[in-house]
Amino acid sequence: MPRLRVVALGARLPAWAEQACADYLKRMPRGYEVERQTGRPGRLGLPKNSRVVALDERGQEMTTEAFARLLKSETTFVIGGPEGLDDNVKKDAALLLRLSSMTLPHALAQVVLIEQIYRAATLLTGHPYHRA
Repeated sequence: MPRLRVVALGARLPAWAEQACADYLKRMPRGYEVERQTGRPGRLGLPKNSRVVALDERGQEMTTEAFARLLKSETTFVIGGPEGLDDNVKKDAALLLRLSSMTLPHALAQVVLIEQIYRAATLLTGHPYHRA
């Protein structure tokens, strides 16, 4: 399976968000592993061999089925901190993705993203979690 990463800028997650993320990651279907990293603005090292998807409220909306196709190749998702993402990260990203038209708190955005990765992985593996 392709390598998947979630790079989140900013402070550590509050306990409720950490618990939610850990729960979805623990339930991830066999063969899907998601590496989580914390980054600092201005010191973001992204792998060169990975498609970078930057989360931004002005990005593209996507169905679960379209999102699932992103998981078929090595992908790094980048979530901005309180100040959002640096324009260079957004410019260099292969895709700007919007989780919601509304601005989400950093912690909630990470929970929603990891739940959507879980949902897409279950869709790809035929697990009944995602019902159309």
